[in-house]
Amino acid sequence: MAETAILTDKEIAFLRELDRQGVEFMIVGLSAAALQGAPVVTQDIDLWFEDIGDIRIGKALKKVGGVLVSPIGDNPPMFAGKNVELFDIVLTMHGIGSFSDERKHTIKVSFGTVKVRVLKLERIIKSKEYLYRKKDELVLPVLKDVLKTLKAVESKKSKR
Repeated sequence: MAETAILTDKEIAFLRELDRQGVEFMIVGLSAAALQGAPVVTQDIDLWFEDIGDIRIGKALKKVGGVLVSPIGDNPPMFAGKNVELFDIVLTMHGIGSFSDERKHTIKVSFGTVKVRVLKLERIIKSKEYLYRKKDELVLPVLKDVLKTLKAVESKKSKR
């Protein structure tokens, strides 16, 4: 797994507070791929929530000095505040199942004392293949190579 020092203590505090509040969420997108060893770069960490209307999200934000900004026009909801500005809200993952269906396709990654659900690489690939935006076309070969390597390593371990 990739080093998880990509987050500051304040950002980890937000993830910890979401966990303490019992909010169902997972990390998705390229940040999730990077946490599984993919050599990719992204400017944010995408969080997919089971229910963006869950009042416990607001409680977690308040504890770390952030707020939820309601959607305005074509702009989706977003977080505001220095401690949460790295995080983006994902409302839908295209080409895969619902949040509850995809929960079984996650792994747990530790950030200090908190463990966070991260969508598995094969599901990220499936979603990116479905959308097939120009930026997805460029990164998909890298993600597929990493997945192939991870499967080979896993297969080798299971044969021991």
